[in-house]
Order: sequence, then structure tokens, then C-alpha cells
Amino acid sequence: MSLHTYTLPAPFDNAPVHLVGSRAPWPLLVLLMIAFGVVPLLGSDYWLNAILIPFLVLSLAGLGLNLLTGYTGQTSVGSAGFMAVGAFATYNLLLRVPVLPLPVALILGGLFAAAVGWVVGIPSSRIKGFYLMVTTLAAQFFLEWIFSKFPWFYNNASSGTISAPNLVLFGHDLNTPTHRYLFTLSVVTLLTWVAVNLVKSQIGRNWMAIRDMDTAAAVIGIPVDRYKRQAFTVSSFYLGIAGALWAFFYLGTASASSFDINRSFQILFIIIIGGMGSIAGNFIGAAFISLLPILLSFAGQVLLGGAIDTGQIQNLQKIIFGTLIIWFLIKEPDGLVRLILNLRERLSVWPLRF
Repeated sequence: MSLHTYTLPAPFDNAPVHLVGSRAPWPLLVLLMIAFGVVPLLGSDYWLNAILIPFLVLSLAGLGLNLLTGYTGQTSVGSAGFMAVGAFATYNLLLRVPVLPLPVALILGGLFAAAVGWVVGIPSSRIKGFYLMVTTLAAQFFLEWIFSKFPWFYNNASSGTISAPNLVLFGHDLNTPTHRYLFTLSVVTLLTWVAVNLVKSQIGRNWMAIRDMDTAAAVIGIPVDRYKRQAFTVSSFYLGIAGALWAFFYLGTASASSFDINRSFQILFIIIIGGMGSIAGNFIGAAFISLLPILLSFAGQVLLGGAIDTGQIQNLQKIIFGTLIIWFLIKEPDGLVRLILNLRERLSVWPLRF
């Protein structure tokens, strides 16, 4: 069987990725029109700064990890480390080469993260599973140590932090919440479109073949080692750009601790809850991660009259996340996106069957 005649196994014929495919273009176009046209007009600075921008960046970071874990089957807990590479690389590029346009600096920062991801992905040719996860964990701690140990990366600032430079795009100021939101939305939309086409291409089919059974993929002629490192590289590129957006368009200032192991676990939770092997699942999982703390705070302060303090709400949030992750891993590995698809299928035949 040649590479061009290889077909995916039956379970993935109806994979959640089709939620973003050609079956539903009009709802997506309407959603994009609302996101680009209506939200900037009606959204307050709080919603744009504190909710929508982090939601978009976390969705992009989840997409980067999903390309590696959900589509290629390689476990990683070093996502925040690659985000840090993209953030610090973009910062230094803009600082030391002031004439460099912002989009070019973002792309180059992503390429630096991709190069680091390629190096970290080299052991994937010999190890996988738990041992590969430990390797990425070591990379996470090493990268975090590098960016906190050497002052050159944060321009010798006494606080050990990097601050967002003057965000300008072709003479237009991007320092307002609306402009930062629109720029972030544009980047996430473009990279999501690239990812959708990538997973539908021969590269994506080879990744999924490796995920399902790498031995069988090697037998039919797929260069497994090369595609594994390729997945690490592409994933790290996405994470690097997400890190730069997180530092400059959301936080405004960041340090190595802004990309610690907790951030890596947060991104991992996004793809587990949203759905691994799904483009739409990244956005659903990021929305859940972003909105749950707000809903819990609202319930504690408004519905319960402040009976639950902030510390208890944070502990409750961790309990809910942990319980949901265990439940999804056992009962519904495809995450919330599969539950939504199942509900849509039931509604399509209602009231005959529900």
C-alpha cells in the first residue's frame, strides 16, 4: 500500500476535526463576522483584556499541543517552556532590531521556538510515552531556568521581567484593548486555518498513522522519526507565537515564572477537556478553562452572598478540573467536542430519539 492510498482507520472517519471542516462553513463565517465586527464594538475593555484575549491565546497554545499530542500521539508537558522561548525571542528581536516589523518578529520568535522543539524532539525517535513525557518535563524546567538565570534575556532588568515594547503595526498603534484583541484574533484565525489544512494534508494523515500505530506506519513507508520531529517543530512554532502573544498582548509584562509548569498543565487540561485530535476542541477547552473561574467567582460572590472566599473558590476550581479530567479520560477521551457532536446528532432526529 502506497502512502497516497493510505486511509485512516474507521474511528477517525467521523473525528471531531470535521466540526471545523467544509461541512459547516457558514456558521464559522458568521462567527468570524461577529468576532471581527460586533465584539470590538460591544465588548468592554474588561472583556477584551481579561477574557477574550487570554481565551484566544490559550486556544492557540492548545492547538499547538494538540498537533503534537492529539494528532501525533506524543505526550508533552513542556508547552510553557516553548511559549517562553517565543516570548523572550520576540522581545529581544524587537528590542535589539527596532526596525523589525511586529509580524516578522512574531514569526521569527516562533521559528526560534520551533528550533528548540526540534532539538527536544530528537529523543522521540527512541523513546515514547512516559519516558518522552519526562524528557519534555526536563526541557520545561531547563528552559525556565535559562530565562531566569541569564540577565541578557530580560535586558538586565532588576525585576527579571520583560515588558511589552511599543506595539505598532505599519504605523498603527496596537496598545488599545480593541486593537490588541483584533491583532490576536487575526493571528489565531490565520494559524487555525493553517492547522486545519495541515491535518487534512498528507502530513496530517502521516501524523495520525504514527499516532495509531507507529510500527505499522513504518511498514507502509512513512519515515516515522522525521515526522515525529516535524510534529515537535510545528507544535513548538505555534506555542512560541502563543507565548509572545501571552506576554505582550495579554500580560504586558512577563518573567520566566509566567511560563512555569502550571501553565504547561493548564494547556494540557485544555486539550483533554476540549478533545484531543480536534481543532474545535482547543477553543471549547480554552473557553471552559477561561470561563469556569469567572462563573465560580460569580456564584460565590453573588449567588451565595460572598459565603465562599477567594481561596476556597480556587481550591474548588482545582477540584472541578481534576474531577473532570479523570472523568473525560475514563468516559469520554474525545472531550467536550464529542459530547457536543453527540448532542447535535440527537437533536437532528428529535423527537424520534433523544
